[in-house]
Amino acid sequence: MEPRWLSEDEQVAWRRLIAVAALLPHELASHLRDEHGMGMHEYWVLAMLSEATEHTLRMRELARRAQASPSRISHTIDRLHARGWVTRQPSTTDRRGQQASLTPAGLEVVRSTAPSHVERVRQVVFDALSPSDVADLARIMDRILAKLDPTGERSPGGRY
Repeated sequence: MEPRWLSEDEQVAWRRLIAVAALLPHELASHLRDEHGMGMHEYWVLAMLSEATEHTLRMRELARRAQASPSRISHTIDRLHARGWVTRQPSTTDRRGQQASLTPAGLEVVRSTAPSHVERVRQVVFDALSPSDVADLARIMDRILAKLDPTGERSPGGRY
């Protein structure tokens, strides 16, 4: 069976997608590290906890939302705990599980870091787009995510 090669337009789009996928996380991580002394994954975990009810999530759910392995989440929580930004305790609903909670200090870190981070996201992504482009981008990403994660179980926002 003959491979379904990419058309010239598809090849251009693919290479641009790969470039953005490689450059954007590095750009945002560099900004967070330089301005706030934390990595992108640490910020993302803090953000996921800040959005959760009572700023608490089971470790398994946190790993899903942060798109990380349980081991990576555990190591991240250990680092955040050492900084006084999170606590880890047995689950209140199932003693076999663990849950992570944002401390008041951790919540303050999110509140003080978020404006700068969001401004950087705006500068490198959304300032280059029209409102129509933003809608198109969301629609396109939804289609790709539906192929990569049909159940929405691995995506931070759930089903799309």
